[in-house]
Amino acid sequence: MNETARGGRRRVTLYDVARLAGVSQPTASRVLNGSDRQVSSANRERVLRAARELAYVPNASAQAFVRGSSKMIAFVVGRIDGTYFSSMAAALMREARSAGYWVSIAVTDRQPERELRVVRELRAQRPRAIVFAGSGFIDPTGNEVLADELSGYERAGGKVLLISRTDLPFERISFDNRAGAEGLGQALAGLGYQRALVLGSETPLLGMLHRVEGFSDGFAPGTVEVRQTALSWEGGRDVVERMPPEQLSRFDLVVGVTDEMALGVMAALRVHGRRVPDDIAVAGFNDIRTLRDVSPPLTTVHVPLDLVAEAVVRRAIAGHEEGSGPPIPTHPVLRESTPPHH
Repeated sequence: MNETARGGRRRVTLYDVARLAGVSQPTASRVLNGSDRQVSSANRERVLRAARELAYVPNASAQAFVRGSSKMIAFVVGRIDGTYFSSMAAALMREARSAGYWVSIAVTDRQPERELRVVRELRAQRPRAIVFAGSGFIDPTGNEVLADELSGYERAGGKVLLISRTDLPFERISFDNRAGAEGLGQALAGLGYQRALVLGSETPLLGMLHRVEGFSDGFAPGTVEVRQTALSWEGGRDVVERMPPEQLSRFDLVVGVTDEMALGVMAALRVHGRRVPDDIAVAGFNDIRTLRDVSPPLTTVHVPLDLVAEAVVRRAIAGHEEGSGPPIPTHPVLRESTPPHH
């Protein structure tokens, strides 16, 4: 059946190229769609010359079928509206582009059933790798089915990579949530803070739990009170904005498990008429790029997203198992939102 391009002109097909080159269609496909099977130099030259003459554009789906995978890296993430995950996606796109690959993004809204549906749809597209970013669930209901689906994808030649996620049995690139948070707790306790309100995630995410636990361990023997809220700017704002002044006065420090939550806290403190850091100190986690515009500059834990992206793309292209390896270090960055406290 003839395919027609816009404007009524028939689209050039692989069959047209093969006929002009005087070779079989499978031979033309091996040349133009990236097959590893050998083609003689004479036939290869005839096919390439015919493709140039006809201005033939290879079909991406056909290329993926022949090679067993495409030049796509699929990035599966719970949310993309926040600065942290959008920054991670941007770093991954830059690194992939430099290696001749491109990145597609699928958002699951942190719903396990949607994760499974996304993976099944991606398998038909044959990406070079499927990369999951974000903390897994503390109680990963239904992950056996997802793991089986991903194992089938790997048996077909794909690659599964996890960014700081521990609830699936695949190769992992991790950054150290617990150690970074513990270092932050130690540093702030060393500055004299004694009573911390920590805002954790009401969504049961393992990485966020590690941040809460790490900070609590590092801040000891200071007092830590944990409240769970939405993992967002609004979540941080709402907890503090609704807190009676006498309760808020019990704390000399508020810590969000993400920078966005901490920025929401700072907005709520302004509503209370509290000044940061004169009346109360604030800290976050991730060191997102938009912190450059925040006043006072926010104390946080730095996560090196460029190193994470580099490791992801290198392993995706290599294909073979490298093992999860040690986590990428994170470290506290002390800024003006947490001066020495006496």
